[in-house]
Amino acid sequence: MKEKEILKLFEDTGALLNGHFRLSSGLHSGNYFQCALLLQNPDIAEKICKQLAGYFKDDKPTCVVAPALGGVIVSYETARALGIRSLFTERVEGKMTLRRGFEIKKEDRVLVVEDVITTGLSTVEVLEAIKPTGAKIIGVGCVVNRSGKILDLGVKLKSLARLDFPAYKPEDCPLCKEGRDIIKPGSR
Repeated sequence: MKEKEILKLFEDTGALLNGHFRLSSGLHSGNYFQCALLLQNPDIAEKICKQLAGYFKDDKPTCVVAPALGGVIVSYETARALGIRSLFTERVEGKMTLRRGFEIKKEDRVLVVEDVITTGLSTVEVLEAIKPTGAKIIGVGCVVNRSGKILDLGVKLKSLARLDFPAYKPEDCPLCKEGRDIIKPGSR
């Protein structure tokens, strides 16, 4: 699927929202990708994640890791397409951690996935949680890179769609200055 088709899926499923939002990064924006609305459709989740998996198949990952909550379905479906394990990290006392008996071994080749990347903060936290294992991180994949640029995460980064939706520091937010009510739809 091409980028335009991915964006149309977001629009058709009501997953591309307009308003005034506090993103998980703490930034504010007039647009929000509510991937849960898109991924609630198993056929769409399978199709999108199969395409994402295709970008990394030749890198031979042995497991896929994502941050909870938003990346869990993306991790599962991408891992399913690759025929490998799906894991996720969670915050414990503010630090991204592997829990629930999940284990990454030194010989693993890890693919990190996300639903939406804005600043890359959650993704970097996942990468940092994996580093002590000694495993090779082969890349990062996401459904949407909304930063509008190619982020340097130190590994290959692939996204199905890349958009430049403005995001503002709270003190610079024009929507706040207009007095618009803000919604915090994310998980952090």
